[in-house]
Amino acid sequence: MLNGIINIYKERGFTSHDVVAKLRGILGQKKIGHTGTLDPEAEGVLPVCLGKGTRLCDMLADRTKSYEAVLLLGQSTDTQDATGQVCARAEVSVTEERVREVLQGFVGEYEQIPPMYSALKVNGQKLYKLARAGIEVERKARKVTIYDLRILDVSLPRVRFAVDCSKGTYIRTLCHDAGERLGCHGCMESLLRTRVGDFRLEGSLKLSEVERLRDEGRLDEAVIPVDRMFAELPGLKLLPEAAALGHNGNPFRPAQAQPVLEAERVRVYDDHGDFLGVYRYDAEGGLYRPVKMFYQA
Repeated sequence: MLNGIINIYKERGFTSHDVVAKLRGILGQKKIGHTGTLDPEAEGVLPVCLGKGTRLCDMLADRTKSYEAVLLLGQSTDTQDATGQVCARAEVSVTEERVREVLQGFVGEYEQIPPMYSALKVNGQKLYKLARAGIEVERKARKVTIYDLRILDVSLPRVRFAVDCSKGTYIRTLCHDAGERLGCHGCMESLLRTRVGDFRLEGSLKLSEVERLRDEGRLDEAVIPVDRMFAELPGLKLLPEAAALGHNGNPFRPAQAQPVLEAERVRVYDDHGDFLGVYRYDAEGGLYRPVKMFYQA
């Protein structure tokens, strides 16, 4: 079984679930999970976790994300993107200067109401299923953060921009909200995710490329080891007599590993160099205690 992460380029027309299903067939293993849904018509970076790497899914979903999107002014839709039914139209008489001013106004923290066509649940039901049944329910606004927004091109009624944002940000909703602030409605015409944490567009692979690597016996080239996700932490290797402690997820003393150090968090390996997990140092007890374990016997 493969363990780690593959940086997949999700192509237009596939759901994130489709990508996982196809990878299960390509790789011949069931234990696979993705790290954050992309709409079927969106494309770009979708890190997919394999085997022991599936324990990283929640952690990777929390990472900062970057997108390139096209805002289409002059209409709003029920899905907040160009695939939906048009709800309202308006003449686009705003200036480029005003467009730039309004979009820059979203930088920072702002409250965003999630769209009805989303996978979020209300009272145990997914919003998009309710929306398809013609039912609209109240959604609570959520705080999201736009870290940076750069306008790449203005050719009204279209505005192409790049954005860095927090987990949970809907770019469709950002486009809709921008249209409402401009007074002429708006929706998202296209979306490309260019980054999830350290995973970037440049290193992503289409499913066909993963299949080719499999056929050539080079799959290892595509799989990023789990411990690389914690490369910023110092690494410790347990002494042979302490290896069983690590295999069982038990605490250990600094002197039972090499090098001997007391760091807030560390990567821990057994005496054979197999990655065990991330540990934190408990200064009061003088022990390293497990935070996230990845070892499987």
